[in-house]
Amino acid sequence: MLTVVSDTHSRDDHRLDGRTLEAVREADAVVHAGDFMTEPVLDAFQAEADRLYGVVGNNDRPAVQDRLPDRRVVDHEGLRLVVVHGHEHSDTALSLLGRQEAADLVVFGHSHRPGVHEGDGVTLLNPGSHAQPRRYRPAHAELETDGDAVEGRLVDPDGTVFEEFTV
Repeated sequence: MLTVVSDTHSRDDHRLDGRTLEAVREADAVVHAGDFMTEPVLDAFQAEADRLYGVVGNNDRPAVQDRLPDRRVVDHEGLRLVVVHGHEHSDTALSLLGRQEAADLVVFGHSHRPGVHEGDGVTLLNPGSHAQPRRYRPAHAELETDGDAVEGRLVDPDGTVFEEFTV
């Protein structure tokens, strides 16, 4: 399983709980689309995840910026993802980036609004924010490979699946 999170916005810990914490611990890999904020938060995620693929968000401090790229391409069990925070990207720019990198999925955060939709030739996924949802529901995404398809779901920390999708 691949677990996708974003926008932690913490100063001292990962703020993971419930199903989100379980999903991070169970995952073969975790993708974080930015805004850890501080180095202790990044370290806390690395302590929970077997493999962590993170990118820098617009609220990340210099110590985090020194350790992570602005964007990253992740190949996981036949799935190719491009990961960015998204604060500098429109849907069109995200779609273009995904096509440029021959990605199946573009993961982004920033808005804290969980959702998945088709861009121009590529699926766009925002896992929302597990820790600071603002006016949206707290969420993360879980992705499972199933042959040539990838089954995905957006999940609340209480374990409620509120959207399912296929990549």
